[in-house]
Amino acid sequence: MTNLLLALIYLAFISLGLPDALLGSAWPAIYSDFMVTVSYAGIVSVIISLGTIISSLLSDRLISWLGTGKITAISVGLTAVAILGFGMAPNFWVLCVCAIPYGLGAGSIDVALNNYVALHFKSSHMNWLHCCWGIGATIGPYIMGAALAGGSGWRGGYWYAACIQLGITAILFLSLPLWKRSEQADSATVSSNDPDRGAENADSVNAKEIPEPKVQSARPRHLKLSEVVQIPGVKAMMVCFFCYSALEHTIGLWAATYLRLFKNMDAAAAAAFASMVFLGITLGRAVSGFLAMRYSDQQMIRSGMILTALGLLMLLIPGSAALAVCGIMAVGLGCSPIYPAMIHSTPQIFGRERSRAITGVQMSCFFVGVLIMPPLFGIVADRLSVGLLPVYLSIALGVMAFMQYRLVRRMVH
Repeated sequence: MTNLLLALIYLAFISLGLPDALLGSAWPAIYSDFMVTVSYAGIVSVIISLGTIISSLLSDRLISWLGTGKITAISVGLTAVAILGFGMAPNFWVLCVCAIPYGLGAGSIDVALNNYVALHFKSSHMNWLHCCWGIGATIGPYIMGAALAGGSGWRGGYWYAACIQLGITAILFLSLPLWKRSEQADSATVSSNDPDRGAENADSVNAKEIPEPKVQSARPRHLKLSEVVQIPGVKAMMVCFFCYSALEHTIGLWAATYLRLFKNMDAAAAAAFASMVFLGITLGRAVSGFLAMRYSDQQMIRSGMILTALGLLMLLIPGSAALAVCGIMAVGLGCSPIYPAMIHSTPQIFGRERSRAITGVQMSCFFVGVLIMPPLFGIVADRLSVGLLPVYLSIALGVMAFMQYRLVRRMVH
C-alpha cells in the first residue's frame, strides 16, 4: 500500500508542475489573440500566486477537515478545471478568473503532499517528489509546442493538458480508500501517543544537530497565523523560504537577459543556456535523492548553499560567457537539495503536530518571495545594471545562510 500511495503522490506532483510552464510557452500566441500587451502575463501570474498564498495559509484547517487524500484530489481537479477554462477563455479577463482556481488548487496540493511526505517518508523521497514537479514543468511546454506545431493552437495545448489533469484527478479519487487507511493508521498512532511513528522514514536530520521533538498532544490543535509565527525558529524559517524563492525565481527569470546584455551572448543562445538553471534543479534533485540516503537534511542544505555560492562566484568573474553558463548550471544544482531538505526537516525541528500549519506558512513565504523579488530586480536592472544579478542573488543567499545557521543553533541549544 505504501509504495502505491507514494507513486500516486509522485503522479500528483507531476500534475502540479505540468501547467506551471504552459502560460509562458503559450503567451506569445495568447496576447496577440486577446489584443493585450506582453506585460499582461504578469497579471495572470500575480493572481495565481495570490491564490496559492491564500490556500497555503488555509491548508491546515482544510486538510484537517477533508484529509490529505481528498484535498489532493479536489485540488488537482480545480487545476484541471482552471486549465480547461484557459483553453476556452474568450478574452483576457475570463483568463484571469480561471487563474483563481488554479492558484487555490496549487497551494493546497503543495502543502498537503509536502507535509505528508515529510512526516511519512525519507528525505530521498522529498527530493524525488520535487524532481517530479520538474518533470511536469518540462512536459508542459512540449505539449504546448506540439499543439502549436500541429495546428491545434494554444487552446489545443491547454485542452490536452486539461485531459491529462482530469485523468490524474480520476485516479486520485479512485485512490481515496488508500488515503483513508493511511490516515486511520496515523490517527491510531497519535492516540497511542507514539512519537516514533514515521521516525524511521524521516531520519534525514542528524540527531546531533537537531533534537527529536516530543509529541505535544494526543490530537493536533489548529494554530492561528499569529501563533505559528511566535513559535521559536519559525520567523527564521520564513525568511529562509522567502530568500530561497528569491534566489530560484530571480535567476530563472533574469538569467537569459543577463547573458544577452551583460555577457553579449546571442539572444537565442542566451534563452537556451538560461534553461540550465531548471535543468540543474531537476537533475540535481534526482541525484540528491540518493545522496540524502547518506547525508542529513542540514548537510544537504549546507552543501547546496556552498555549490550555489560557487556558481554565483562564476557569474561574478568578468568576461567569459561559457563560465557564466557553468555558473548558472551550478546555481541550479546547488538550489536542488535546499528546498526539499528544508521542508523535510520541518517535523523534526518543530514537531509533527505543528508541522502542517508551519508548512502552510512556508509555502506562503515562498510565493511572497516569488511575487516581490524577481520584479524588484527588474527595477534594479533598469535603474542600475543587469550585471548586478549575481550580487543581488548573493545577498539573498547570504541572508538565507545566516537565518539557517540561527535556526539550527536555536534548535540545538
